[in-house]
Amino acid sequence: MFYGFVMLRETQFDCAVVGAGIVGLAHAFCANRAGLSVIVIDRDAVAAGASVRNFGFVTVTGQGDGATWRRARRSREVWADVAAQAGITVVHRGVTVVARRHEALACLEEFHASPMGKNCRMLSRHELLPPLRSESVGGLYSPHELRVESRTAIARLTAWLREQGVTFLTGTSAYCVGEGMVGTSAGTIKAEHIVVCPGADLVTLCSDVIRRRDVELVKLNMMRLAAPGWRLPSAVMSDLGLIRYLGYAGCPGLPTLRARLEAEQPLHVAGGVHLIAVQGEDGSLVVGDSHSTVAVADPFQSDETDKLILDELRLVLDLPTPDVVERWVGFYPRSAVDAFIETPTPGVRLVMVTSGTGASTAFAMAEETMAGLLNRPPPPHAA
Repeated sequence: MFYGFVMLRETQFDCAVVGAGIVGLAHAFCANRAGLSVIVIDRDAVAAGASVRNFGFVTVTGQGDGATWRRARRSREVWADVAAQAGITVVHRGVTVVARRHEALACLEEFHASPMGKNCRMLSRHELLPPLRSESVGGLYSPHELRVESRTAIARLTAWLREQGVTFLTGTSAYCVGEGMVGTSAGTIKAEHIVVCPGADLVTLCSDVIRRRDVELVKLNMMRLAAPGWRLPSAVMSDLGLIRYLGYAGCPGLPTLRARLEAEQPLHVAGGVHLIAVQGEDGSLVVGDSHSTVAVADPFQSDETDKLILDELRLVLDLPTPDVVERWVGFYPRSAVDAFIETPTPGVRLVMVTSGTGASTAFAMAEETMAGLLNRPPPPHAA
């Protein structure tokens, strides 16, 4: 349903959230749960950014040690609870990280032996059942991950929050924020607590903070493939992901793996290409992705990059001729840290996930943000 300013019964709320992507929705959820009256403001009628252009993959294993890993673990718990309440289907659970090289398997064994490898299980090559290709040398299975269909999950989460009393003001630009107010294209919204979740918009709100944080824009390629006639046992990743996910950074064998990947797959490494493959209820596969820094969110997609992704897919899964039925690009902000919460003005918080981990960490970050705004003790995961 479209909500215009003139349809609002009130223009004053306890909490105003700017941005209706997953980070904004997570903050609306936490504010509503705290008993606050909440309004969410977004310039789009429906979510169209990174929150619906991804895998719908709530990732725990491989997240950077420390705050990001703790946030991912907590967010996974909240996702499971919210999905059940909101009627969001968890399409599948867990992730299998397939090792195509012995150097990758060594890294996975080192990770498995660390505290972050708890409850994960090493797999021999004989345990990699079809459609995983038998040429791989082994792998690791993590039971922690959840996967939802992001395009429908975000819409359903929005509808459920509306049912819980959250007001949505869509098709409306927020052009300024100050203590106790949000200036919008439809008028002024008054709120004691304001949370700005700009996603990949680096210029409209709090741009001075974003510049100081040296936030840049990252572009990625994604594809949907026709149903292959078999079911994945879980989400699937491969060797290239080990050099991208910071949770593996402490593995002693990682430099050796990186050197081999740079020698054997230089274009993949240079293009930030790695493999994630997940499957929808209809059997189709969502696969990706790549990572390149761009100045603007241009719409153009490189076929050469897509070919690199599909090459890696064919080496991991028994899918010799992938049938691509849909292609798109996504954008997310990136900085030197995985995420940050800033206070540009009293009563205002700028919240940015700058690592492409919004779906995996947003709920935990929202708990931290609301605890700070409401002068409450930090949640246990943030201690």
